Amino acid sequence: MKIFVTTALVATTLAVPVQAAAQPQAEQLAVPRQAAAMQKDFGLTEQQVRDRLQAESVASKLVPAAQKAAGSAFGGVWYDAAQEKLIVGVTTPAAADAVRAQGAEAAVVPVTAAQLDQRKATVDKLAGKQVPAAVSGWSTDAKSGTVVVNVQAGKRSAATDAFVNKLAEAGAITVREVAAQAPRTFAAGTVGGDPYYTGNVRCSIGFSVHGGFVTAGHCSGAGARTRGWDGSAQGVFRGSSFPGNDYAWVQVDSGWWTVPVVLGWGQVSDQLVRGSWEAPVGTSVCRSGSTTHWHCGTILAKNETVNYGNGQLFYGATKTSVCAEGGDSGGSFITGDQAQGVTSGGWGNCSSGGETWFQPVNEILGAYGLTLHTA
Repeated sequence: MKIFVTTALVATTLAVPVQAAAQPQAEQLAVPRQAAAMQKDFGLTEQQVRDRLQAESVASKLVPAAQKAAGSAFGGVWYDAAQEKLIVGVTTPAAADAVRAQGAEAAVVPVTAAQLDQRKATVDKLAGKQVPAAVSGWSTDAKSGTVVVNVQAGKRSAATDAFVNKLAEAGAITVREVAAQAPRTFAAGTVGGDPYYTGNVRCSIGFSVHGGFVTAGHCSGAGARTRGWDGSAQGVFRGSSFPGNDYAWVQVDSGWWTVPVVLGWGQVSDQLVRGSWEAPVGTSVCRSGSTTHWHCGTILAKNETVNYGNGQLFYGATKTSVCAEGGDSGGSFITGDQAQGVTSGGWGNCSSGGETWFQPVNEILGAYGLTLHTA
């Protein structure tokens, strides 16, 4: 049993006929006025934002070939912003050479991605549903080859330590101290904005798919009716999953149609969606929601298990440094013109900061056999 300890600082859309997804170009990522939002949230110049997006785009496109080259020694990927390089974890020198031949950097890691994912799955089973409130969640870390358990600062207790010790039966565990705020979902009571409504809850549209849109599962269950931004009948939840997952899809009524657009709320231009290439850890990501509109940050972790309390666990989440607030649930996470996921929950707010998790969009599309509406 190994336990390491670290600390960390812690709407509607209008539609056109579907077109085949175009391969994203690096220059397409720095879309008009998107740089303004990233300049504000990252403290960069417009040219620095454009350079960053181009470098991240190039790196992201290397992932499939680099993973194939690594073969069974593949140990995960992440983006190094300082080097502007995709880093591929490998467990053998031969795999490192093969990865470098594809244009990526290689780093030796303790275990393969498959082994680490299996360890994470074992941790999920060991944890069960009775998770201490002080434990925000856990995720894999390719660099250390461990499952990182996030414990809220100042809330360590005998019960928390016993829980961590139980998880360590799966293998090496790292305990990380995070902000002393518990994650929560971002649905909200009905208030003004540019949203969709279901019952007395307001949430946000994620991405248009053929026939409707995807959003967060905690917003409502299958069969629930939705109303659009103007209060008129809009559609019905055809599928919904929460907890465990946090995804849903809404089939829209006649009179509503879909377009491959994410709202910029006047802060940036409305963003076209051209595909759903998955961005690595370390790359930039922006979020659009009906409460706090447009904010940007960085992808911090993937395949994280989030503890929303009361036995509500969310598996397979992607963690980001982007802020969000109530009513943003279900909204779009996008990198450049590539859809990433729908907003689930988090901690903090957009005044003082925080972290937010999203449900990866490709999993939603696969679960329901949906096709993303792209430009």
